[in-house]
Amino acid sequence: MFDKSQVIPIGSDHGAYELKAFLVDRLTGMGYRLKDVGTHSEASVDYPDFIHPVAKAVNDGIFPIGIIMCGSGQGASMTANKYPNVRAGLCWSLEQATLTRQHNNANIISPPGRFVDFDLALEMIVAFLNTEFEGDRHIQRINKIPIIHE
Repeated sequence: MFDKSQVIPIGSDHGAYELKAFLVDRLTGMGYRLKDVGTHSEASVDYPDFIHPVAKAVNDGIFPIGIIMCGSGQGASMTANKYPNVRAGLCWSLEQATLTRQHNNANIISPPGRFVDFDLALEMIVAFLNTEFEGDRHIQRINKIPIIHE
């Protein structure tokens, strides 16, 4: 269970701005504390500019978990996954949001702003925040994710 006293960074590009605004409003209303790194309008922007601050902060241990979005969710998750301590999961369903925490110990969720219903996105994020990593057999798999240099 995520400790609501902890801050969650959230960032998106213009393609997910409306979803981010909805989520900030709803999650804040549920008692979650968010740090909105932008964007703050529907004006066209480059998604990495708003994904890097979230991913770097999670990577560096400043925040335990984060939320990132772009229109498809793909660019956001690709950008975040460049950081060695980040495991960002692109999620389209409640089951994916739960399993990416249980099996992959994901620390960032990336719903696609243009392809999921806003209420489903909220449900996925709440499930993500309240699902624990199962550990056990999944640990050895996660340990194999980083690039092995020979």
